[in-house]
Amino acid sequence: MTQVKFGSIILAAAVAAALAACGEQKPAPKAEAAKAPPPPSMEIKIGHVAPLTGGIAHLGKDNENGARLAIEEANAAKIKIDGKEVKFVLVAEDDQADPKVGTTVAQKLVDAKVAGVVGHLNSGTSIPASPLYSQAGIPVISGSATNPKLTEQGFKTQFRVVARDDQQGPAIANFLATENKPKLVAVIDDATAYGEGIANEVEKTLKAANVKVLPREKGTDKTTDWKAVLTKLKGKAPDAVFYGGMDATGGPLMKQGRELGIKAVFSFGDGACTDEMTKLAGPAAEGLLCSQAGIPPQAASKAFLDAYKKKYNVDPILYAPFTYDATNLLIAAMKKVDSADPAKYLPELAKSEFSGATGKIAFDAKGDRKDAEITIFTMKGGKIEPVAVVKGGSTMSYADFLKSMGGG
Repeated sequence: MTQVKFGSIILAAAVAAALAACGEQKPAPKAEAAKAPPPPSMEIKIGHVAPLTGGIAHLGKDNENGARLAIEEANAAKIKIDGKEVKFVLVAEDDQADPKVGTTVAQKLVDAKVAGVVGHLNSGTSIPASPLYSQAGIPVISGSATNPKLTEQGFKTQFRVVARDDQQGPAIANFLATENKPKLVAVIDDATAYGEGIANEVEKTLKAANVKVLPREKGTDKTTDWKAVLTKLKGKAPDAVFYGGMDATGGPLMKQGRELGIKAVFSFGDGACTDEMTKLAGPAAEGLLCSQAGIPPQAASKAFLDAYKKKYNVDPILYAPFTYDATNLLIAAMKKVDSADPAKYLPELAKSEFSGATGKIAFDAKGDRKDAEITIFTMKGGKIEPVAVVKGGSTMSYADFLKSMGGG
């Protein structure tokens, strides 16, 4: 072997060894595994309508809070529908408790292609809006509208999760007649679908119980000066007064009544069955009687009450637990049929059997809640306190009702 050839062999061996060493220390980079694409997602809009401005904006916001809490919890649960992760969006509208505005915002929600609607708060806006939702095939659940006409129109898209006025009116009227035994009662309403409707039911029930009722007096949902009406009533010396209307007008009515020296028991429906009456009527509110078309907020599930307080740092005022349940009913029906298409989930919604913050919910053929409760309250120490619950025509004390629910 020549020297040159031998040197070439040595060089080649050295190069091979160096390459081998490099290969052991620095392996050739491997191609990165391709990242899986994010799963497809879709946005599902749910509308909510209530007065967010005006005298009863506090009740409208309370309703919206309940619906919004349900939406946020559903999004946190990362629900999938039709194989896609869903983001629910609450489209909140202000109908100002005005029927004309109510139909305008209803059409706005229809045009926005919402999958369902929670609301409206008032019967006076819910009733004229309901044909628009029906024509569009959009399910709508009210957590607070109580006029019977709402579900008597035959619309298959309309539901509610509270009792009707023809259940609530007799409940407060019978309690008033039994507990206070008035011989003469004055009935006043605010000329709205809600106020006049519940006043009619109260008057009918009192007359059936052989209680004399004075000719009807009226105001509006904007009336805050009741002196002329009250002065007229003072001369008749009624033992009790019932007002069908909201707290924004009911508070001034009661305050002015006491200022004029009227000693009658004042009673109200759910629209004026709030702690706000203390702010509006002052000490005059003490001792009032009122009803709510459902269980009281404080009797809602602990999970709901804790979540509501954590998020909003206040307790629910009136119907927030019901709008929370209404929103969850829509979502549960969508999940059950794996679709947000109203035409597909509406039949499932109609036959729902749902356990919510306000108890078990099922609908009858009209879209009304089966076995809905009515709660009777009194104002004590500036707070409305439940005293009795009426269900299926039977009245039990609130303490007994809590025991029947497994609490108290």
